[in-house]
Formats: sequence, structure tokens, C-alpha cells
Amino acid sequence: MTDPDDNPIFEPRAVRRAVAIAAGLNFGYFWVQVVVALAIGSVALFADSVDFLEDTAVNLLIFVALGWPLARRALAGRVMAAIILVPSVAAAWMAFVRAQNPEPPDVLSLVVTAGGAMLVNAICALVLSRIRAHGGSLTAAAFLSARNDVLVNLTIIAMAFVTAWTASGWPDIVLGIVILVLNATAAKEVWEVATEERLAAKALADEEIDDD
Repeated sequence: MTDPDDNPIFEPRAVRRAVAIAAGLNFGYFWVQVVVALAIGSVALFADSVDFLEDTAVNLLIFVALGWPLARRALAGRVMAAIILVPSVAAAWMAFVRAQNPEPPDVLSLVVTAGGAMLVNAICALVLSRIRAHGGSLTAAAFLSARNDVLVNLTIIAMAFVTAWTASGWPDIVLGIVILVLNATAAKEVWEVATEERLAAKALADEEIDDD
């Protein structure tokens, strides 16, 4: 796998600049979503707000760990795979709580907030797509998360219209489960990439020993 430090076009500082932008955008919109989600009692928005906080952590970790050796980056990738599961757990818990009293959240707030989130995530995905192959599991984690977030935001908007039609809170609860599945899938993909890096690091270590 290509090491970002050896790439003449995508230098480490370019990768760090990209993830710094993504981290800032995610952290800023986290506060918007968490306030709205708690105000209207939306499972989907709550899960997505936690996901914004998770994306902030992932991108900040990339910023710090990019210069690490391959083996340590692989370990960081596995850590991020676990971090990606955090919003899934949060969504599952809130879905359980809301299922006891499935009142519908405010539709207009859902559409407006999810629309803003989609814009933020689309910008992050665009920025990160340019460096996704130049940081191994680190940048792969960030890009996969941003990509999945755009899909989640589109689903939230669609769910808002279903909520208006049914006057039920169940569409919002079901979407919380969908977010759980999406994040679990992303975590699995990142874990697999990190495992490949770990094997590559072992292979390189063996080669160095043999050369001696």
C-alpha cells in the first residue's frame, strides 16, 4: 500500500489540511444537530449528531497519526473501526427508549437540519475523496464515514416525509436502526483495511530481517 510520505503529489501536509477542514466542519455541525435532535426527540438526528462527533475524532486522529509507521497506523485504523460503532450504539439505545413512546418528531426541523448535514458531509466527502488512497486505513476511515453520512442524511429527509404522512414516530426509530447497520458496515471495511496494513507491516519487518 502506498505510503503518503513517499507520494510526490499528496504530501502529508496536504492530507493533514484536508482532515483538519473535515474535523472543523464536523465539530461545528455536531452542535447544531445535537441541539435540534434533543429538542424534537429524533432518534435519527441524535444518531447522526453523535456521528458528527465521531467523525471529528477520526479526522483529528488522522491529523496526529499520519506520520506514524505503517504498523502503528494499522493499529490506529482498528481503533477508528471501533470508534465508528459509537453512533450505532447511541442510535440503538435511543431507539429503544423512543420505542416506549413513539411520538413523531417535527418534520420541518428534520428536513432543514438533515439538509444542512447533507451539505456539510458532501463537502467533507469531496475534500477527503482526494486523499482517501494516501493514508491507508486512516483516510479510508474518514472517507467511508463521510460517504455514508451523505446517504444517511438523504434517508433522514425521506423519512421526514414518511413521518408527515403516517404521523408516527416509528419511521424515525427504524432509521436509527438503519444508521446502526451503515456504521457497522463502515467499521467492518475499515477493520479489513487495517488488517491488510498490519500484514504488510509484518511482511516488511521480515524483509528487513532477511536482508540483514
